[in-house]
Amino acid sequence: DGLWMTVKISLFTIFFGSLLGVVVGMLRTLDYAVISYPLGAFIHALRGTPFLIHLYLVYFMLPLTGISWLQLEAFPAAVIALSLYTSTYVAEIVRSAIQAVPRGQSEAARSTGMTALQSMWFVVLPQAVKLMIPPMGGVYVIIIKGTSIVSVIGIAELVRAGEHATQRHPKEMMMIYGLTALLYFAYCYPVLRLARWAETKFGSVRLPS
Repeated sequence: DGLWMTVKISLFTIFFGSLLGVVVGMLRTLDYAVISYPLGAFIHALRGTPFLIHLYLVYFMLPLTGISWLQLEAFPAAVIALSLYTSTYVAEIVRSAIQAVPRGQSEAARSTGMTALQSMWFVVLPQAVKLMIPPMGGVYVIIIKGTSIVSVIGIAELVRAGEHATQRHPKEMMMIYGLTALLYFAYCYPVLRLARWAETKFGSVRLPS
């Protein structure tokens, strides 16, 4: 059950965090200070503070507003906090990848009659994706291991399940935590291998000038 909870939280987090991160990253590339600066502040604020603080804010502080739809259970609170945190790293990867595509590519697309959105979607993003894929794997592995923190709000993920097992069988503590570490490795290793493959395939890509 603990492993399944870890998998479930990480998959939801990777999906929603990546989705939000792509949107924020694309918006950060726009030449509009009114959009770029607030999003930059959002990213720096979240990356510059511990994730545990974000988790406490979402789970303990938001309910104090008295707004009913902010009275979150532990699972959605964990997914929201982790997704926001993940989005800040994904956003910077997306922004850097888009900015690495020569500006002449989008200008050439615009000269053919494409709108800014069309040139971004059909010309810039397909090239930028090749640069995004390798570093994404590292972020996802960090997030998978970071799910262990959500045990502080009572979610019985893998580490919490291990703690409960050691309370019932204290003499087998070393074996239990060893098994916990092995399960994390079994989950993270395929992601690491996939990231390594992506880095080999796309890491040395050269974009046309």
